[in-house]
Amino acid sequence: MFAYWVHRLDPVAIHFPEGWLIKGIHWYGLAYATGFLVAALLLSYWRRRQLSPLPTVADDSALVSALLIGVIFGGRIGHVVLYARDEFLAYPAMIFEVWRGGMASHGGFLGVMIAALWIARTRRISFLAVGDLLCTLAPAGIFFGRLANFVNAELVGRPSTLPWAVIFPYEGPDPRHPSQLYEAFGEGLLPLIWMFYRYPKKLPPGQTAGEFLLLYSAARFITEYFRSPDDGFILGLTAGQFWTLPLAFLGLFLIFRTRLFSKDVARSS
Repeated sequence: MFAYWVHRLDPVAIHFPEGWLIKGIHWYGLAYATGFLVAALLLSYWRRRQLSPLPTVADDSALVSALLIGVIFGGRIGHVVLYARDEFLAYPAMIFEVWRGGMASHGGFLGVMIAALWIARTRRISFLAVGDLLCTLAPAGIFFGRLANFVNAELVGRPSTLPWAVIFPYEGPDPRHPSQLYEAFGEGLLPLIWMFYRYPKKLPPGQTAGEFLLLYSAARFITEYFRSPDDGFILGLTAGQFWTLPLAFLGLFLIFRTRLFSKDVARSS
């Protein structure tokens, strides 16, 4: 019998004195702040290597600001629409309580796509080129976001007897898969490493984004088998798996599109 680790992490990183308007600074907020800080550092890194499609450093700042708005609004609205409709109808103000957790990655992706479209149109550059750049930044945010899910003891895994299983007291006495950490590794860390390998190769526009979407989708689909399906089922799949399929199809489309375009260019030359 294993001595399973019991999750007793405090979701509040820094507590404020009694009577203050807010309790303190949550790990969830720090995770998102760290994700955007890493995104800014990566943008600077790609610019130094002359790999950024953005014209100026000021455009880097505009992109980070657009991402901040897109991820927060898209992720929160996506969570409400896909997973928390009943809770929202009972208590509409919950949509603003982002410190409690509850950010749908699928909604966040939509917010990021809108941010990319806005940057591409206002700067008159390729939407696919901006999308490729964004896909080198996204894995870091996903990684830290999943770590925050673990600290918050949300999106817990299914019961498990593996030695690294974790007991989440609010979910009962049974040890469970730390599925949040699986997702942090599969959806965040691995794609980040792959992006560092592929993006400097200056692939056709859309190729990098397509590969990221496929990697993310595969990791999300697999890790859902270890995650407690508290968000319901659609056509025999968990909601997370079902809503990941459009991202996988988009990734495949982008890859096939770039390959067909490359063949057409080769024939015409």
